[in-house]
Amino acid sequence: MQPLPDFPAAAINPPNIPASPESGGRIALFIPSLHGGGAERVMVSLANGLAAQGLKVDLVLARQAGVYLADVSPGVRIVNLNVPRTLQTLRPLARYLRQERPATLISAMNYVNVMASWACRIANVPTRLVLTEHANLSQLLSDSSRSMALCLPWLMRPAYARADAIIAVSDGVAQDLAKTLGYAAQRIHTRHNPIDTVALAAKSTEALNHPWFAPGAPPVIMAAGRLSPEKDFPTLIRAFALLRSQRPARLAILGEGGERQALQAQIDQLDCKDDILLAGFQANPYTWMSRAGVFVLSSRWEGFGNVLVEAMACGTPVVSTACPSGPEEILGQGRWGRLVPVGDAAALAQAIDQTLSDPHPPDVRLRAQDFSVDRVVQTYLPLLLPRAPAALTP
Repeated sequence: MQPLPDFPAAAINPPNIPASPESGGRIALFIPSLHGGGAERVMVSLANGLAAQGLKVDLVLARQAGVYLADVSPGVRIVNLNVPRTLQTLRPLARYLRQERPATLISAMNYVNVMASWACRIANVPTRLVLTEHANLSQLLSDSSRSMALCLPWLMRPAYARADAIIAVSDGVAQDLAKTLGYAAQRIHTRHNPIDTVALAAKSTEALNHPWFAPGAPPVIMAAGRLSPEKDFPTLIRAFALLRSQRPARLAILGEGGERQALQAQIDQLDCKDDILLAGFQANPYTWMSRAGVFVLSSRWEGFGNVLVEAMACGTPVVSTACPSGPEEILGQGRWGRLVPVGDAAALAQAIDQTLSDPHPPDVRLRAQDFSVDRVVQTYLPLLLPRAPAALTP
């Protein structure tokens, strides 16, 4: 094997964090980049939360790029492996593990987890390996090519068997992963995603200069997410059209994606088209959330549903589909917000109407605190730095 390539010294030892010859309890979090995505945001929140506990934390990136770089705490050391593709991280990641010898390496997303497992095996160091799953594997495979659907589980099974712990972001993801890979369900741990509710609440109070939120304006129903099939915004638009025929309201959908043109074409066919806005990417979606009458998640599937917790942290009532997986857990089977069947526009319209008319909505801010960074980090620590690590076997 050729020598592993060097990664930039400046990325390993940035000026504000001195290098230490002893890693002690250093925790490394590995993800390709910090471009927009749920897993990327979660890894930044987790890294920041661990650093706030006084731990030494490295955020190891294939490429030091992405919108979430600005959110990384000064207490987190960024390690740039400086390679263009995740498949090229194997050797530099193994070299990092040999040089820095972190106590624990945690990675996110299945193909990244496979690379992390291989790198740990090549490095041959006593680093604890913790793999996290953020999506339903069976759903991912059903939407993949036949070759991918056959290849990915074949790669994952031995890679995951070498892990010291496997974490799923919801009970549904855990059960699906166990069934798809043939693991005993009790060997997979559920840890919900950490949401920075404090920073989010502060951002939600920033000014929003938009005429739809003027005093006396109709209530705004809001949704946010990638404009892609799994978010099922067509059903939400149909539900809004039903609702709009009964009462004044407006619909704002934040986000970008490949379905924008099709969604706009659907909107243009409606009598209420002037009351529907595809608002695109918003640097601060929380100021929209805090002013909405209700936040709606219309997804066909989710891994967890971060955006629901974010809306709740803004104090906004929520409605969601009971999709796999996450929303039912977040909403306590309907205690904290109404749940409707996937793809049912009439039921969704009715739930939105009932929520807008509810004189005593639940205190969703209270529920959102259960997913705060501080609380979630405390549940992670026993798996990241246990006193007596045990190998996980299927």
